[in-house]
Amino acid sequence: MSLFAFLGTLEIGFIFGLVAIGVYITFRILDFPDLTVDGSFTLGAAVTATLIVGGVNPYLATLAGTISAACAGLVTAWLNLRFNILHLLSSILTMTALYTINLRVMGKPNMALIMEPTVLTPFQGLGLSNMYLKVGFVAICALLGGLLVAWFLKTQYGLAMRAVGANKRMAQANGIVVNEKVYVGLALSNALVGFAGALFAQTNGFADSTMGIGTIVVGLAAVIIGESLFASRSMLVIVLSCITGSLLYRIAVSMALNADFLGFHASDLNLITALLVALALVFPKLHNEWKAKRAQGDNL
Repeated sequence: MSLFAFLGTLEIGFIFGLVAIGVYITFRILDFPDLTVDGSFTLGAAVTATLIVGGVNPYLATLAGTISAACAGLVTAWLNLRFNILHLLSSILTMTALYTINLRVMGKPNMALIMEPTVLTPFQGLGLSNMYLKVGFVAICALLGGLLVAWFLKTQYGLAMRAVGANKRMAQANGIVVNEKVYVGLALSNALVGFAGALFAQTNGFADSTMGIGTIVVGLAAVIIGESLFASRSMLVIVLSCITGSLLYRIAVSMALNADFLGFHASDLNLITALLVALALVFPKLHNEWKAKRAQGDNL
């Protein structure tokens, strides 16, 4: 793998680390399987790109893209809580609607940002190579985002949100407003995903209506890989493990695609993803079984 390819892998890995943190909030903290992220990732990119092309400051455009993705999460929560639609189905409905909304926002299937100012523009006069600048910038964004989420989840409000995911009835019996925590959790999750989409569009120079397809799978893969490697109750370790899992996932995919003897092509990305997720799920089980057998052998 060349240096250029490795830096590109790290760049995408850090961006999808934000997606992994968002997925962790819904799937693990709230116990709410949310597929909205496939649409909110694109929505964050589409809104940001459209505003930048329209002359809006890139930082304000990124904020608008992040807020719009958070609103998508609120719609999913509203469908589930207000009308008792199954959480999986409510997220699918929102995700499906977002495909058309994203096309309406951009006015066309894709939008180029190559000649437009981005959040990186103010730092391009520092003398750093553009590829190093992009990796450094998205790494700082991912780490700061992870630290803020870890801090939030350890506050009283964050603990209440975690209690809702653990046991809704018990949380409600202790005076926690369950619906409010679900709304906030889904908004926060999709805001992180939308922010990742906004960064992806600006670092790669385009926004596309299909760029969010498979985002949920990548996010889950990162979460599962991170959990398999770092078994901890510390929220800081857990959040950082999501970013680490995303980086390792991207490195593994890149190595598989660049290993000629394996015979993989770019079109095999979904197969590689499925294999990596399967290995991440199977490995802990096999490891525990091996430890149990070894313990039994020692007792004998």
